[in-house]
Formats: sequence, structure tokens, C-alpha cells
Amino acid sequence: MREKMGEVEERRFETVGPTIGKELLIKTVTAVIVAAGAILVYVAYRFKSFKFGVCAVVAMVHDTIVVVGSFSLLGKLAGVEVDTLFVTAVLTILSFSVHDTIVVYDRIRESVKLYPKADFEAVVDYAVTTTLSRSINNSMTIIFTLLALFLLGGETIRWFILALLIGTVSGTYSSTFTAAPLLVVWEKVASKRLKQR
Repeated sequence: MREKMGEVEERRFETVGPTIGKELLIKTVTAVIVAAGAILVYVAYRFKSFKFGVCAVVAMVHDTIVVVGSFSLLGKLAGVEVDTLFVTAVLTILSFSVHDTIVVYDRIRESVKLYPKADFEAVVDYAVTTTLSRSINNSMTIIFTLLALFLLGGETIRWFILALLIGTVSGTYSSTFTAAPLLVVWEKVASKRLKQR
């Protein structure tokens, strides 16, 4: 290749050493904990129930684990390095995930007011069903944009975009199929405890 192209000059090379990697991990975990705490308080306040906040944060942690786990595998298999853009992607995913969860929770709250005597599980099922197409359509527009950026964007943002893609898919799933069912489980456990008293 050098014969055809001539001498290659490397102008810039970056890598994350173990010390910086550990510092980045600590900053990422700290940022996720602070964001989770703030979101827990906000969602609990907004929906006037602690269970909504806890379930939203559990769904959010699910998304974080999926993205971090995916990048751990990519790091092992393909040598992908985690950088500050990855931290940005994780925090962006958290905000997307909680936004989608709040839409579902808002519909649950409205449905509980509309059908106060209905079974809570049926109300949640109705709320999830009515928001599902909105969640999927919203996520698909984001996924199409991210796919275009992944395929046509530069190498410098490729892993950032991949993290956003994985997180968007995971966030869409968890908002509908993790956060809402957790509320049902919480409600069943709470009502069972009330009956035992």
C-alpha cells in the first residue's frame, strides 16, 4: 500500500488509558445516578406517587444496562473504546426513555380517572395499547435518522450513533413492556399487603 500511496503521516491518535477509563466510568455512573435521582423525584412528584418514579427509574436502568452491556461486548469483540461521547449517548438515552415512559404513565393516569372502578391491570393494558402506535412511530422516525447518520456520518460519531440506536430500541421496549408492567406488579403487591392487614 505504501508503494501505491506513498508515506502515510499519522496526525492524530487518541486512546483511553486505564486511569482515564476508570475516571470516565466513575463519571458515567455518577451522572446516571444523579439523573436517576432527579427523574425519580420529578416523576414521583408529577404523578403524585412514588411507585411511578421508582418504576420509571427501573426501566431507565434497564436501558443503561442494555447499552453498557452491548458496548462491553463490542469492546471485547471489536475493540470499540468508550469515550465521552458514549457518556453523552447514555444520558441522551435516559432522557428519551423517561420521556416515552412519561407519555405511557400520563395515559395510565388519565385512564384511571376515566375508569375508576376498572381493574388496574386492565387500565394499564388499555393505556399501553393506546400509546403503543405513538411510541413505535416516534421511535421509528428517530431510528431512521440515526441509521442515516450511522451509514453516512463520519467515523468519529459512528459508535455514538450506534449507542443511540441501541438505546432508542431498548427505551421504546422498556417504556411499554417494562415500566408499565412494573406498575401493575407494584399495585398487585400493595393490594395483597392491604388485604393481609
